[in-house]
Amino acid sequence: MIPASFDYEVAESVEHALRLLGSDAEAKLIAGGHSLVPALKLRIARPSQLVDIGRLSGLSYVRDAGTQLAIGALTRHKAVRDDPLLQEHCPIVSTTAGMIGDPQVRHRGTIGGSLAHGDPASDLPAVMLALGAEMVVRGPDGERTVPASAFFAGVFETAASAPGHMLVEVRVPKLGDATGWSYLKLRRRAQDWATVGVAALVYRNGGDVVGASVALTNMGGTPVRAQAVEDALAAGASPAEAAAHAAEGTAPSSDTAASAEFRGHLARVLTRRALDEALSR
Repeated sequence: MIPASFDYEVAESVEHALRLLGSDAEAKLIAGGHSLVPALKLRIARPSQLVDIGRLSGLSYVRDAGTQLAIGALTRHKAVRDDPLLQEHCPIVSTTAGMIGDPQVRHRGTIGGSLAHGDPASDLPAVMLALGAEMVVRGPDGERTVPASAFFAGVFETAASAPGHMLVEVRVPKLGDATGWSYLKLRRRAQDWATVGVAALVYRNGGDVVGASVALTNMGGTPVRAQAVEDALAAGASPAEAAAHAAEGTAPSSDTAASAEFRGHLARVLTRRALDEALSR
C-alpha cells in the first residue's frame, strides 16, 4: 500500500528536531524506519510530517556511566549486538539485539526507534522492563529520566510519543557475575515478530537465588512484568513451579500468529526454559 502524503524535514540537531516536532503535533520522528515505514504503508500511521534524525551521529554510542551503561538512541541494533561494554556488563541487551529481525533490520534499525515505537511484540522493551532500565526523554520542558516501568503506556504509545518529545538515551544497569540472564522467544519465521518472548534475570548471593526479574513480550498491550513468577521464586518454588504462573495477570491477544490461549501456554513453557538458562549462567 502507498503511504498517505506527508512533509519531510531532515533534523540538523536534537534541538532542531524538537523544534520541528513542537511546531506540528502530528509530526513523527524517523531514523532507521523499520518500525515506522511498515505502519506508514498500512496507513496505521498517518503523520503530517516526518522528521529525519538518522544523521544525528552524536546519538550513536555506548558509554560507561558508572553503575550503568548509557546507549544513544540512534545506536543501530548491530552496534548494540557487537559492543564490548554491553557484551561484558549487560549481555542480555547485546544478545537480544542480535536476535532482532534479519541483518538488514539490524544494520538500519535503532534501539531508540524500537523502544519509542512501543510495539508490544518488540523484543527490547521486555528486556528493558526486566532490567529496570531508564529512558532519557527530552521535550519542551527539558530532559527527564523515565523508568521502563512507566515508559511503555500502551500499544504504540510511550513517554516519548507525546508531541514534542524525543527519546535520546537508554541507561541499563551493569550486571554482576552473580546475575544469570536469558531472553527466549518463539516466532514462526526468523525475521518475524515474537509470538511470545521472555526476559529473565536471576540474582544470586553465594550460590543461593535471592531474587528474579521476569518480563514478557506480546502478552499484553505493553511488555508485562511476570510478578506471580517472581513471587513464586521468592517463596522457594522451583523454576518449573514458578513458570506455571507466567500467564497470570496478562492479557494476550488472538491473531493470525496465535490464540490468546496458546500464547499463555507459550509464556509458561518459555519462562521455564528462560529461568533454567538464566540459572545455568
